[in-house]
Amino acid sequence: MPHTRATLPLGPISALVATFFFSINDAAIKFLSGDYALHQIVLTRSLIGLAILLAIIVPLTGGLSVLRTKRMSMHMLRGCCVVFANTSFFLGLAVLPLADAMAVFFISPLIITLFSALFLHEKIGPRRLIAVAAGMVGVVIMIQPGGGSFNAALLLPIIAAVAYAFLHVLTRKIGGTESAATMSVYIQLVFIVISATVGLLLGHGKWEDAGGDMLGFLMRAWHLPAASDWWLLTLLGIASAGGGFFISQAYRLSEASLIAPLEYVALPMAVGFGIVVFDEWPARTTWLGMALIIGAGLFVFWRETKVGTKTGTSVAPDRPRTRR
Repeated sequence: MPHTRATLPLGPISALVATFFFSINDAAIKFLSGDYALHQIVLTRSLIGLAILLAIIVPLTGGLSVLRTKRMSMHMLRGCCVVFANTSFFLGLAVLPLADAMAVFFISPLIITLFSALFLHEKIGPRRLIAVAAGMVGVVIMIQPGGGSFNAALLLPIIAAVAYAFLHVLTRKIGGTESAATMSVYIQLVFIVISATVGLLLGHGKWEDAGGDMLGFLMRAWHLPAASDWWLLTLLGIASAGGGFFISQAYRLSEASLIAPLEYVALPMAVGFGIVVFDEWPARTTWLGMALIIGAGLFVFWRETKVGTKTGTSVAPDRPRTRR
C-alpha cells in the first residue's frame, strides 16, 4: 500500500535530512577556518553546490523550466538573508566551540515560530508553544547568561538566527508558487555573486591581521586550496546543495512553526562533531539543556503527526502549487 501524506510527513522528514547536511557543513567550515578565507570557502562550496543542483536535482524536479520565476526580488531577498546569516554564524564559529555556537543559534526556532504567527498568520497551538518554550529553556541552561565574562562573539549566532528566521518566513511565503529547486538555485547564485565580490575587495589579504581570529577569517588572503582539501570542499558543496534543497522543501510543505523545532536535532550532531573532530567536550549543563531541546523538538513532531493521522490530514497544509 503506498504511503499517503498522512503517514509520510515529507516536510518534517525533509527538515531532518537538511539538518544532517547542515551539520556536516558547519563542522567542515570550522575545520577549514584556520587556513582559508570565509568567502573563498563559501564561493567554492556554492560553485560545487550549484553544479550538483543543475546536474542532478533540477533535471529530476522538472528541468530548467523550474528556474523561470516572476518573484525574482523575493529570491534575491532570501539570498541576502541566508548570506548574512551564514556570514554572521561562521565568523562566530571561528572563535566559539561548535556546540556553544549552535546552542546560541537555536534561538532561531523561537523567532521563526513568532514570525510565522506575526507575518504568516499561522495558528500556534498551546502544546507547540509549551514545547518550544521548553526548548528555549534548554538553550538558556546551556549558554548560562550572566554565568561568566560576556563574549561578544556570542552575539553573532543571535544575529544569524534572526536573519535565518526571516529567510524561512520568506520561504513559507513564496513556497506556493516556487519549487524547492528554484529557491535553492537562486540562493547559490546569490552566494556566488556576493562571495566573488568580497573576494575582489578583500582577497588581497592586506587587512588579515587587523581584527584577530574572527575578522581574520573574513579578510584572509585567498589562495589555491591544497589538493588534500578538495575532498572536504566537495563534501561542503554536496552538503550545501542537499541542505538548501531539503530545507526549502520542508518549509514549503509544512508550517514554519512545526519545522523550526525539528532543527534542534542539529545540536547533538554539533556536540558529536565537536568531540570527535575538535576535542571540545561540553559541560554537564550542556547535556541537561540538550535533553530539553531535543525532547521539545521531538514532542512537536510526534504531536503534530499524531493529530494529522487521527484527522486524516497531513501535518502540512495543502500541497503548494509548483511551476512546471
